[in-house]
Amino acid sequence: MRKVYYIYNPKTRTYDRIYPTVRQRVISYLRRLFVGMGLGAGFFILLLVIFGSPSERDLRLENSRMVAQYDILSSRLDEALNVMQQIRQRDDNLYRVILQADPVADALRDASYNKTNRYEDLMDLANSKLVVNTTQKMDVLARQLYIQSKSFDEVVDLCKRHDEMLECIPAIQPVSNKNLKQTASGYGTRIDPIYKTVKFHAGMDFSANVGTPVYATGNGTVIRAGWEGLYGNCINIDHGFGYVTKYAHLSKIDVRAGQKVVRGEVIGKVGSTGKSTGPHLHYEVHLKGQIMNPVNYYFMDLSADDYDKMVQIAANHGKVFD
Repeated sequence: MRKVYYIYNPKTRTYDRIYPTVRQRVISYLRRLFVGMGLGAGFFILLLVIFGSPSERDLRLENSRMVAQYDILSSRLDEALNVMQQIRQRDDNLYRVILQADPVADALRDASYNKTNRYEDLMDLANSKLVVNTTQKMDVLARQLYIQSKSFDEVVDLCKRHDEMLECIPAIQPVSNKNLKQTASGYGTRIDPIYKTVKFHAGMDFSANVGTPVYATGNGTVIRAGWEGLYGNCINIDHGFGYVTKYAHLSKIDVRAGQKVVRGEVIGKVGSTGKSTGPHLHYEVHLKGQIMNPVNYYFMDLSADDYDKMVQIAANHGKVFD
């Protein structure tokens, strides 16, 4: 129902009806329209501020789900890295120890991308710290899986060569010494028989008559056969797998450089050449450039009781011949 407007007329003391013009009516309608639109927009904005738009609610919900998924992924990556650490320890401290292989270098296993700009593009993302941290864990796990895979390839190869390695490792005494009576002096600090000074004795001395056969203690290749200074007539055998043995002060050499030998093969005769005070064989074992105690390499030649006796004799100062 249309509203009717009146105006008071003081002359007639009555109310006269007002008939607005078309222009006035249009202005009135527009005023009402704009006021209504303004109030509606205000209420709409207020609702958006308080409750947010449906799309914003969906985005917030999606973002919370994404953060939760990243948290779960990060937790599972921590578990996977922990399992990988256990595998790494078994590899280095069990498999490689049994196969006498060096452990994988920590610098290679623990290499990361922390000092690169690999994650620079992720820094502008929402929750960038969580995203970068999770991505770093994935990269570390991927690298460790690759390194561990290569390590296991090497371990498998070593297992395939295990029988060959057992044939090559020095494992018997270099002279016939079943009763252990030929053991003269062991590995360690001793008094030099000539200079009477304390010196390190890098091998074991076996007393024996000149001409007593000397045996190769493992399969290998002769890399030196001839005079070697204070060692006199000397033979060096490379057994592979990092092992080298030395047989010194020989009276006769029965092999030549480059010749293949097998365990138990006669390679020379006991003598007293070089720096020596009597007929004997000086025997050394080297592993990857380090001088080892030969007493640990007779496990195929002695019983448990005889091995214990050998250890006790070798630990004794005994008589040093060189």
